[in-house]
Amino acid sequence: MRTFKTMLKIESRLSVRGMDMVIFALCMPVVMVFILGIIFGDRPAYQGAPYTFFEQSFGALSTIAVCAGGVMGLPLLVSDYRQKHILKRFQVTPVSPAMILAVHVTIYAAYSLVSLVLVYASAALLFGYRMQGSPAAFLLCYILVMLSMFSIGMMVGGIAPDMKSASVAASVLYFPMLIFSGATLPYEVMPEPMQKAAGLMPLTQGIKLLKAVSLDQEPVTVWIPMAVITGVFLLCSCISLRFFRWE
Repeated sequence: MRTFKTMLKIESRLSVRGMDMVIFALCMPVVMVFILGIIFGDRPAYQGAPYTFFEQSFGALSTIAVCAGGVMGLPLLVSDYRQKHILKRFQVTPVSPAMILAVHVTIYAAYSLVSLVLVYASAALLFGYRMQGSPAAFLLCYILVMLSMFSIGMMVGGIAPDMKSASVAASVLYFPMLIFSGATLPYEVMPEPMQKAAGLMPLTQGIKLLKAVSLDQEPVTVWIPMAVITGVFLLCSCISLRFFRWE
């Protein structure tokens, strides 16, 4: 446990110095809240919507950091550490490769949770947002979505043959999910064909789950997205455990 804490402290400092996650996980979601708040204000999220923009989109905005850390950050980190033989070197030290990966999962999880707090605080203080559903239920579902996205990142980083392949795969997954899943552009304003295509993305289902919980919608609207997100987590975790490459 002491070794884990020491590694967590060291890697956290390196992550903050790198600034990538600070920008994309902490600053970007708050900037999106500010920009979209100015554009939409307290108007309905779309024509005929029974709730305001932030009531509709809080769950989506809160997943920006999850997507950045899980779908982009983890694959690049894992493949980079493996390509530089860092994971192999850790195999002959008291710090196992699994521990260093656990440290970075913890760091990305911390970024995601801090981002959630910042998004909520910004939306509440600047635009009067109030969650209609249970905050505890929302947090549990948020953690489930986070684990699902992290499992995707671990799978991609674990099986990609090199850093370049991991970067391409992460980009192909990250940018479409960030733009078309509803994390930035509201899902409901998209044309129907685009909605159908976006519905195939795991993050879209995660956002639907968070949206339903935050709006305190009927339980029937929760089960399908929850089943999909859980299934993605189990599938990607199994693939990672079976095919993960340490060197």
